[in-house]
Amino acid sequence: MLSVVRVHIPSDIPIVGCELTPYVLVRKPDKTAFSDDVPETAPIDGYFLRYKWYRIQSDKKVAVCSVHPTEQATLQCLGCIKARIPVSKSYHCSSKCFSDAWQHHRVLHDRAASAVNENGAEEEELFGRLNSSGSGVMSTGLPPPASSPSLSNGSTSLYPAVVTQRSGGETWFEVGRAKTYTPSADDIGHVLKFECVVVDAETKQTVGHPMTLTTSRVIPAPTPIPRRMISVSGADVIGHLDSDGRNVSSGTFTVLSYNILADTYATSDTYSYCPSWALSWPYRRQNLLREIVGYRADIVCLQEVQYNHFDEFFAPELDKHGYQALYKRKTSEVTTTLDGCATFFRRDRFSHVKKYEVEFNKAAQSLTEAVVPSTQKKTALTRLVKDNVALIVVLEAKFSHQGVDPPGKRQLVCVANTHVNVQQELKDVKLWQVHTLLKGLEKIAASADIPMLVCGDFNSVPASAPHTLLAMGKVEPLHPDLAVDPLGILRPHTKLAHQLPLVSAYSSFARGIGPALEQQRRRMDPSTNEPFFTNCTRDFIGTHDYIFYTADFLTVESLLELLDEESLRKDTALPSPEWSSDHIALLAEFRCKLRIRR
Repeated sequence: MLSVVRVHIPSDIPIVGCELTPYVLVRKPDKTAFSDDVPETAPIDGYFLRYKWYRIQSDKKVAVCSVHPTEQATLQCLGCIKARIPVSKSYHCSSKCFSDAWQHHRVLHDRAASAVNENGAEEEELFGRLNSSGSGVMSTGLPPPASSPSLSNGSTSLYPAVVTQRSGGETWFEVGRAKTYTPSADDIGHVLKFECVVVDAETKQTVGHPMTLTTSRVIPAPTPIPRRMISVSGADVIGHLDSDGRNVSSGTFTVLSYNILADTYATSDTYSYCPSWALSWPYRRQNLLREIVGYRADIVCLQEVQYNHFDEFFAPELDKHGYQALYKRKTSEVTTTLDGCATFFRRDRFSHVKKYEVEFNKAAQSLTEAVVPSTQKKTALTRLVKDNVALIVVLEAKFSHQGVDPPGKRQLVCVANTHVNVQQELKDVKLWQVHTLLKGLEKIAASADIPMLVCGDFNSVPASAPHTLLAMGKVEPLHPDLAVDPLGILRPHTKLAHQLPLVSAYSSFARGIGPALEQQRRRMDPSTNEPFFTNCTRDFIGTHDYIFYTADFLTVESLLELLDEESLRKDTALPSPEWSSDHIALLAEFRCKLRIRR
């Protein structure tokens, strides 16, 4: 018969909304082992596996720290209670924790009227609120133990009221009978128990002893403070992106660019400062999806999207929110590349017209054949072939540009999405890749009167040669980056130019007026009019991500506010439990210009 050898859950801490998938190792009578499921509908040798999940609910209430969710809370901010901030945000594990987090925590109070926490209502029900007539900032203790609250989701009970056991002040509730389980807000603060047992398919009787494991206490999914859209004209803030009913006029559209950090790169060796549970893909994918969907962008350009995650997660999940998906995987001549660029667009706002795929490896082959001596071709290809790609999509708008174009004229937009080579010492390769992309976009522009957007992670800081080429249309011969050109592929330097009137969207913050823009300008480098950072790890803080647009067709209406050190909490390093990539998202709202035709 079958026997369960071992059960294990990869994630060390269960988080609300993140599916738990146990690893179950099963042995056959012939001693061979496997980890596939054995459902009742497909027994093996007359046996199948039965699973159960339990919530172990103590009579003692347990709250977790909002800053260190693996720690039990000992303090509560009374200011949060009065401001009706979700109660989970009010807890802290120590006075030092509260003091260290105060600059960030204060923002919650400032934005209490519009801050949204999807788990807030449920967490209030579980933990309750402190009733106090005092005016202090903090409570020095949590509420005393009380009877367990009613566990429900709204007015309907989420789980069957199956009480398995009461012992030592604990009650065990059966909450699931599938192999996987997704913790809900009702589970916050409680330990979960997983049970797996072999069952005789004929008698339906269990065979042998169940194999069990227990988890750590379930924690709420940490959520960052919502980022707002800021009007570049100095008008009031448009509103929080994660609230319902954000009004965007019919003549405008929004574009998101975001390097989401591929799972293959999200290792504890690289990001040792980030808790392992926050690096796990089951957690990050849900956190990233919530963030991306919350921006409600009309066009979404993602980089570092693993091909299996595109097929199995992002494409089907974003399809549920009305997005059509296109994808270009990196080529794999150098390494076994797993990620690529994905572009999504709202089907109710745009339709797909054409797709171009740029493989810089193919361009490298053509270049070496044309200009590199035969004795240097192998060396040249080793330097140039890096598997990077770009995805170019031509879309047709389904909405009116409010008189910008004559009736009946197709309203097109061209969107380029790329991820340029990461190696910082290969300055010539970065510049050559960007130049190659721009030459391709020039050909498209020559064939159609069309607005253009160039989005992505360019792995190039402001004022570098690639950024200068994009923003200024050319690179001066004395630019220091041009000193790195062992293959001579950048000569003559006069060829390093293009005719597209590209402007960086976030430079619009430098040209507007108003208090909101003043705050954003403090988060920008005045010498380049670019953000101080879009990529922020322990080892690097700087800007690598951009949204460029053709200024003869488009104007920027508003931009997603930039993050500062306070927003990133301690250590100013990403990824973190709140932000699941080492990059931050960029989002711009555009309007088509009224073009005067002579």
